[in-house]
Amino acid sequence: MSPSWRPMAPEDLDSVERLGNTIHQAHPERPEVFAERLRLCPEGCHALGNLDGYIISHPWTLGSPPPLDTLLGALPAQPDTWYIHDLALHERARGTGAAPAIVAQLAAAHALPLSLIAVGRSPGFWARQGFVPATLPQGKLASYGDGATYMVRRK
Repeated sequence: MSPSWRPMAPEDLDSVERLGNTIHQAHPERPEVFAERLRLCPEGCHALGNLDGYIISHPWTLGSPPPLDTLLGALPAQPDTWYIHDLALHERARGTGAAPAIVAQLAAAHALPLSLIAVGRSPGFWARQGFVPATLPQGKLASYGDGATYMVRRK
């Protein structure tokens, strides 16, 4: 049986940062970014078991993803998407069904379409979860590096 998802707690943040920056070495983020997302939207932040993974998500504005490693300040008053900022799984948690389970949980919990930036080899995974590439204005993905893809999953 795979570990289950639970609400992320402030005491998880050091482990979240270490795991995220180990998995996403080309896309490191400061500890303040993780802490702010948890403070602004605790209902969008979950940890897998004893930190075999995490997801950080929050309401946002469709077609306007925040640059990587950026503080938000506040969430929009009238969001039109539930934005997945980051999903990271330790290699021992991959293939367990944990990632599709938390994506399905987010989709069921929120009436908004889901959106995210897929990096590296992840676009195929996200496509299997119902996400499709969407066009953004030039330069919106610059902080995510070459090959980054903005993707949306409509209801």
